[in-house]
Amino acid sequence: MAHETRLNHLQDDIFAPLADALAQLAPALDMAEIAHVLSVGNGVAEVAGFTDLRADELLTFAGGVMGIASNLGTDRAGVIVLGATDTLRPGDPVRRTGRVVDVPVGQALVGRVVDGLGRPLDGDDAIDADGRLPIEQSAPPIMHRGPVRVPLQTGIKAVDAAIPIGRGQRELILGDRQTGKTAIAVDAILNQKDTGVLSIYCAIGQRASAVARVIQSLREGGALERTIVVVASGEDAPGLQFVAPYAATSMAEHFMARGRDVLIVYDDLTRHARAYRELSLLLRRPPGREAYPGDIFYIHSRLLERATQLREEQGGGSLTALPVVETQAQNISAYIPTNLISITDGQIYLSPSLFEKGHLPAIDIGTSVSRVGGKVQLPAFRTVAGNLRLMYAQFEELETFARFGTQLDAETRSKLTRGLRVREVLKQREHDHIDAPEQIVALLAATEGLYDEIEADDVAEAEKTVRTAVRRAASDISDRIAAGEKLRDADRDTLVRVMRDALSRAPTEGSDGDA
Repeated sequence: MAHETRLNHLQDDIFAPLADALAQLAPALDMAEIAHVLSVGNGVAEVAGFTDLRADELLTFAGGVMGIASNLGTDRAGVIVLGATDTLRPGDPVRRTGRVVDVPVGQALVGRVVDGLGRPLDGDDAIDADGRLPIEQSAPPIMHRGPVRVPLQTGIKAVDAAIPIGRGQRELILGDRQTGKTAIAVDAILNQKDTGVLSIYCAIGQRASAVARVIQSLREGGALERTIVVVASGEDAPGLQFVAPYAATSMAEHFMARGRDVLIVYDDLTRHARAYRELSLLLRRPPGREAYPGDIFYIHSRLLERATQLREEQGGGSLTALPVVETQAQNISAYIPTNLISITDGQIYLSPSLFEKGHLPAIDIGTSVSRVGGKVQLPAFRTVAGNLRLMYAQFEELETFARFGTQLDAETRSKLTRGLRVREVLKQREHDHIDAPEQIVALLAATEGLYDEIEADDVAEAEKTVRTAVRRAASDISDRIAAGEKLRDADRDTLVRVMRDALSRAPTEGSDGDA
């Protein structure tokens, strides 16, 4: 009897917890549409088994790898894989998610480095986002857009004076490799320090070392804390390179819808086009011109059309886009560059010949253009630099003519002398940002001929002298210029007098210092 009692107690100790656990266990239903992988390529996969699948729907492969349904057929579908495909095998299950690709948005992303799906790459904590937005969204309708009137100062004299950019504009930066395209875009981000403009840098297909240098420049310039960096490097899957700019734009639109001004840099869309060409050819879409698919123009236009200036009743936010594109052997009439030139509101062209001569930044003012123009410039800029492009173009023609050794009259020599000094003034070191009033002062001194008697190699030092003199003796005029007031004749005369006096004293002060 005692033996049976002990046995019963032992059974209760063993089976009672199991019985309680089974009683609390409720069966869960998991409804899912599952297909299987037919084949896997480099960045794409072919799946079969779905009876209902939407275009651009997000799919989940084994191991958590995501994909986008792209080519939809009657019995199979081509999928762009957003990750490595070396772990996928034919026969693996594929699940529908019922949603399109989306990314986290909100203030928590500012100061972070993320990939094309918004996942952190900087090793910090997970992102506590305000919400999620689809990467593909319709561009704002025409009636929601306002005129582009507020300048976006880059701190670069050649850009702000001759090729002005406004908030809400799309300005293309193009040129051959290693001519300074990224440097101009990064300088534009760094110069937004006290403007309240939020910046997004989207690296597409770049080397990891190049992206690391940009991040370091932003960190040293104090700009990383107000910048979102979206990275899809050349080592990432082509699908991630394809979605990265759309994801970055959705992050920017979240702030624009709340009345913020945002600057976004796409670096660069040449690699984006190549990634899309690779995916399209692997998905067996018929190639068109130069082996690019027929919708290559559309994928860039639907991206850049999202950049705009919203009307006040829509919040008044803006999204300024600076796409970068690489040319081959200065061929700006190639397929992708011409596509993007026709989509954007102007272009900044960097010439390798100017770069080789040391004229930095190597901006070709004659080929560059802003279709918004002086509408976004400060009034004082229009007064001083209104005819700068025309004067500079005439100077370059005269310079070419003078190389033949022809005897020149006094007026032509004067124009050549003035043009050479203007060229020296437009030179600028990387990350050397100059406020708009000081840019205007430097250009005014050049156009008024104050540098004509100074050797070209000494113009940079003379420019510093006049900027310092105006900062000390005419700061009130600089403040009025920065506030958007017109440059009155009396103010102009005062500035010229202050600068002329400073230049006349500079040699004496220098010789005293040497003594």
